[in-house]
Amino acid sequence: MSDYLQVTVVADSKEVAASLARSAVTTRHAASAQVVGPITSVYWHHGELGEGQEWQAILKTTKARYPALRDHLLSEHPWDNPEITAVEMLGGTDAYFNWLSRTVEPVD
Repeated sequence: MSDYLQVTVVADSKEVAASLARSAVTTRHAASAQVVGPITSVYWHHGELGEGQEWQAILKTTKARYPALRDHLLSEHPWDNPEITAVEMLGGTDAYFNWLSRTVEPVD
């Protein structure tokens, strides 16, 4: 088991994805973030097949900080039910993971 997570959230614009990334890093819920897009998403929504352009914010955090990051993204996201997922990060260097841990430690 890894103590490090890569968290993805999607948004309907680059500006919203960048704002979510910036706010999560500024508050130290995430150590870093990248914004990727546009991507084409195909999905079911309210019983109908949809397709649209979206942007992803990919954030790096620890398992311990994930609940606060998730709650932050939910409170800042304009959607009622945004896609927020997390996967374990494996195989990174000790130096990178140490930096990540130090970076998301709450500041007094």
